[in-house]
Amino acid sequence: MSIIEGLNKAFENKFRIGTMAILVVNDWVDFNTLKKLLEASDGNLASHLTALEKKEYIRLKKEFVGRKPRTSYQATS
Repeated sequence: MSIIEGLNKAFENKFRIGTMAILVVNDWVDFNTLKKLLEASDGNLASHLTALEKKEYIRLKKEFVGRKPRTSYQATS
C-alpha cells in the first residue's frame, strides 16, 4: 500500500490538509487568517473546519476582541 492509499479520508481535501499543516505549527489561528492563507471562501472553509472538529482533529474557541467575535482553531494532540 502506498502512502497516498493509506491517507486518512479526513485529509483527502487540500483545505483540510492545509488547515492541519497550518495548525500543527501554530498554537491558535483565527478563521480569517486561515481563510486568507488557504484562499478559501467563508462557507467552504467553515464546512471543512466543522468536519475536522467532528473528527476531533481540531478544537475551537470563541472570544470577543472589543465588540467583534473571533473564532480561533488549534490542532488537538
